Amino acid sequence: MTYSDGDREELDEFFETESEAEEFGLEQVSNFYSGGEVLHLSNPGDYPAPREEVEADYEVFEFED
Repeated sequence: MTYSDGDREELDEFFETESEAEEFGLEQVSNFYSGGEVLHLSNPGDYPAPREEVEADYEVFEFED
């Protein structure tokens, strides 16, 4: 996962196919946006509204045994 503020996060997930990895990446991006919104709605005083300029993306790496 890469974020527009420069942060990177490596997830140690392995998949049989590239399409499974792509699906997982898209789900993680969706979770990033949903999580920020849920935190803000549950307690706006502690969690500011998600900023539109902060984005998340993913990259899939091929791993060979």
